[in-house]
Amino acid sequence: MMHIETRTEKDTLIVTVKGELDLVIAEKFKITVEEALERSRAKNLVLDLEGVSFIDSSGLGAILGRYKTVTGQHGSMSIVNPQAPVKKILELSGILRILTIHQDMTSALAAM
Repeated sequence: MMHIETRTEKDTLIVTVKGELDLVIAEKFKITVEEALERSRAKNLVLDLEGVSFIDSSGLGAILGRYKTVTGQHGSMSIVNPQAPVKKILELSGILRILTIHQDMTSALAAM
């Protein structure tokens, strides 16, 4: 089961995801993040993927879509602390050429 939590710090939306980010969840993830970005008027986005155990191409697409939204508004986006298997998929997909991984939330927020 997937759990998505959002909160805002200054001009950054922090999204904590737990569970599997796959075809079943990707649409809910997209809608939740888009609505939270609109509501909070946050410029930047940090995805905390520490609790994500699996990600597939739908999940990668959902992340890329949010990247385009955020950068289209002149913001930046990063990922915090993905587990090794998820990090490997992120590497293989090429997403890490455009997104930075931080070890913790403090360094991610400092980089925004």
